[in-house]
This record gives sequence, C-alpha cells and structure tokens, in this order.
Amino acid sequence: MKRTWLAILVLLLLAAPAAVQAQSGSQFGYTTNADNTLTLTGYAGPPWTVTIPTNINGLLVTCIGDEAFAASSLTSVTIPGSVASIGDQAFGDCVSLTSIMIPHSVTNMGNLAFADCFKLAAITVDPQNSFYSSTNGVLFDQSQSTLVEYPSGLGGSYTIPGSVTSIADYAFSYCYNLTNITIPNGVTSIGDDAFENCTTLTSEIIPGSVTDIGEEAFAFCSSLGSVTIPDSVTSIGDYEFYACSSLTNVTIAEGVNNIGDDVFYDCSSLGSVTIPGSVNNIGEEAFCGCFSLTNLTISNGVTSIGEGAFSYCTNLTSAAIPGSVTNIGEGAFKACTSLVGISVDPQNSFYSSTNGVLFDQSQTTLVEYPGGLGGSYTIPGGVTSIGNAAFYECTSLTSVTIPGSITNIGDHAFYDCTNLTSVLIPGSVTSFGDIGDYAFFYCISVAGLYFTGNAPIVDSTMFDPESSATVYYLPGTTGWSNSFAGFPAVLWNPLIQTGDSSFGVQNNQFGFTITNGSTTNIPIVVEACANLASPVWTPLTNVTLTNGSFYFSDPQWTNYPSRFYGLGFP
Repeated sequence: MKRTWLAILVLLLLAAPAAVQAQSGSQFGYTTNADNTLTLTGYAGPPWTVTIPTNINGLLVTCIGDEAFAASSLTSVTIPGSVASIGDQAFGDCVSLTSIMIPHSVTNMGNLAFADCFKLAAITVDPQNSFYSSTNGVLFDQSQSTLVEYPSGLGGSYTIPGSVTSIADYAFSYCYNLTNITIPNGVTSIGDDAFENCTTLTSEIIPGSVTDIGEEAFAFCSSLGSVTIPDSVTSIGDYEFYACSSLTNVTIAEGVNNIGDDVFYDCSSLGSVTIPGSVNNIGEEAFCGCFSLTNLTISNGVTSIGEGAFSYCTNLTSAAIPGSVTNIGEGAFKACTSLVGISVDPQNSFYSSTNGVLFDQSQTTLVEYPGGLGGSYTIPGGVTSIGNAAFYECTSLTSVTIPGSITNIGDHAFYDCTNLTSVLIPGSVTSFGDIGDYAFFYCISVAGLYFTGNAPIVDSTMFDPESSATVYYLPGTTGWSNSFAGFPAVLWNPLIQTGDSSFGVQNNQFGFTITNGSTTNIPIVVEACANLASPVWTPLTNVTLTNGSFYFSDPQWTNYPSRFYGLGFP
C-alpha cells in the first residue's frame, strides 16, 4: 500500500509544471522560452542574498522577466553571464538592495529595472559589456550618449556628462532624493517619464539643444518651482508637468507650437501663464486644476483650445479669446467659479461674446457661461442650441430662462449648478434628443421646472432624482400626468381677478387679487411693462399662492403714463 502511494507521488511530481518544480526546489519561478532557455519570473526567498544560477534543470537562464524580483526583500544579487535581458521593473521596489553588477552578457535593459530601490547607490557594469557602461554608479549605453538609469539611492545634485544626447524613458523616475539636475547643452531628447516623481527636484533648466520632451517627463515633481520651455522644443508632450503642485512660473518660448493634453494639470500654484502666438493648439485639460491661475494671456496665433483646457481654474476672473481661434472644445472654462467674463476679439470669425457670455459667431449657440456670474440669466432670443457643459458647475447661477428659439440642450449643460432653483424650458424642446444626458444632474436646489409646451420625452439621466423639484405645466398643453421624470407635476394656472372689488385703485395704489385656480401652492412672479409694442417685463414681486389667493398692489403705478401687468414663472 505504501509503495502504491509513493508511485502515485512520483507520477504527480513528474507531471507538475516546470514553474511549480522550480518554486518548490530552487525557489525560482520560471517559464521556458521558445529556444529552450529560461526566463525567471519570480523568487520565493529567503535567503535574500541571491546568486542566480546559470542553469536550472539543465536549461540556460537567459532572461530576468518583468517584475521578477519586484518588491522583494532582496539585499544582494549576483547575475550570471548567461543573462542577456533584464525586464521592466525586474528589481523595482527592492528597498534593501544596495548594489548591482550588470554582467557582460546583458544586451537589453527594461524600463524602471531598479526603480524605488532607495538604498541602491550604484549600478555597475562589467567592462566587457558591449552594450552598457557605468560612470559614478549611473547606467549608460556603451557610448555614453544615452543615460539609461540613475540609481534611486543617489541624492543631491547631479550634472549629466557632456557626452549625453538622450535621456532615456524613466531614467530618473522615482529618484526622490534628487534635488537638482544640470542638463548639458547637447542633450536633444528627454524621454517619457524621465523625471517622473522626482519629488525633491526644485528647478529645471532645459537647454536650447532639446527638441523633444516625452510624455509625463516631469510629472509629479511636486517641489519643482519654475521651468522654461526653450524655442527649440516644438511640442510639449501630454502630462509633461502633471501635478507639479509647487510650480509657480512657466515660460513658454515663442517657437513652441503645441501644448499637449493635461500638460499642466493640477499645477495648483501656477499663477500666471502666457501662451505665445506660435502655439497652434492648447490640448485637452492642459491647465485643468490650476487653482491659483489669475492671469491668462492667449496670444493671437492660437487656433484651437481643447476640451476643459482651463477647467477648474477657480481663481481665474477673465479670459480673452484672440481673433485667431477657430475651435474651442466643450467646457474649456468649466468650473471656473470666479470667472465673470469671457471676451472675444471682434475680428474673430468663429466666436463672439455678449455680457461676458461666449457664443458662436452667429450667436445661435451658447458655448459657455462664465462660472462666476451669478443670479438669474435669460438666454437671448435667437439662440437655438445650448452647448455641452455650457453652464457646468455655475454654482452662483440661481435661475435660467430658456427662450422659445431653443431646440437643443447639450449633455451636462447645467451639470452641478447647485444653487439653481428654477428652470424655464420652452415648448420648442419636445423630445429625448433635445435634452442631453445629465443636462440638469446634481442641480440639487431646483425647486421648480417650468414647461411652456407639451410634455417632452426625457429619461432619468437628465434631472437629478435627489432634488425636490416640482414640475409646472400650462393649461392647454398635452402629455402631462401627475408625475414627470420622477417628480410631481401640477398645472400652473394662476388668474388675475378683474371682475371683483379688489381690482383697481385703492389707497392710491393700483391692485388686484390673484387666485390659483385648481392648483395649490404654485409660485408666481408679478411683472409689469410700460409698452406692449416693445415689451420689457420687469419683475415686481414673487409669491407662492399657499392660501388660494394673494392681493397685489403697486405704489409706483402713478410714475408711468401706462403700465401693464402679467403673471409669469419665477
């Protein structure tokens, strides 16, 4: 019986996958390559002083795979001369690793191979290696024209040698102790993420020889205070200075023609920016979250401003659009809660502004309403479309009147207008397609939705179910019931009583009684105008008909040769 179990055990071991054998035997996980060599995939220590074998089960170890030793307690490692490739983050986050020797056989080094190795002060290379070299513990290619990786454990200041023309992707990433870097004139390329998360780097001078800066090159350099982009750089890559929260000064030289997406996203200390006329494009959310930005100059020459380019710049008070701009993306200035005016150069053929509100040139589309304008707003007649995110987070807006010319309300048009209390929607808005997704979502203070036409077709994403709004509709309109979009719906039918004794002059004031017809608790505004041929209605008083009637009197009626009265939505 024992022999039977032993035989079964032997068969099970023979059938086990190679990687499982390695874990239980040599503590190295691995996979077999197509050429019958091995790639190490993991190590199950201790011990943490490791000598990687040349062979495992008779097969040559040629590769250390991506993250093979990552986040381990490794203190020392010896790499054999059989290894030709070291993968991405192969030894990343080995916080106890103090030194490393790259053997002569290595021909390929992955990105971030030793990132976050905070005690690693030197990367050395076998002098016989034909592909890589090291000087003062820093890893270069053999010709020392490319700086490949700077050890995370080195701190203070560093001057890049004059032979270097290229800084590789991730070369200084996560070098938290690096305080100052000198890039020599001669460097032409700074790679993607090259200085990402160098959180103590305080300043950066990019020489005029640099023509290309990669994406996220200085992202999360939270101590970086100033930077100058020279005219040799034609394009600033996406996310290049993302979340550089201490950046107060940016100089963009004339010659730069593109500012990528999210370049200065969340640079919360940036106070002033001048976009030179050489720039054609300002990318999406390029300056989003620059909370301290108070002074913005967009020079003539800029043609495109991307979606959300200056969104959440909460201290920006004004913005001027030059005549050259032909495209402004949705919500370019959304949630700029101090912005009280967007002006447009009269020479612009694509956009215009009235009273600080941004429109297209024909003023048929309302593009964006400044987030710092408060109170009530009546959209001008003739406007047919409210653009996507046009009133996004206009938290000071309390009421809006939408004229009968409007046929389309865009997605997120009034999203998060938290102090908006009333909305008038005209009969021209009739169907699902006329009101965009989340058009009035998070408008939690809306008490009244006033419709002048038949019930439009809507869905649950258009209005916030958390608001306590009541829908009001007019007599003679159709499609209404006692509920609309999840809100109670009631008939709005107040009447001025002209046949009773209250109508007319009493105590030298003209007055009348207003009744609420068949509906209780309906809000109204009493308005007046002096000329019905060219009516300009002025609100006189707001009231809610809680007890069925209300007596209105006007002590100013004698100041006008004629005065006409009407009832409207508040």
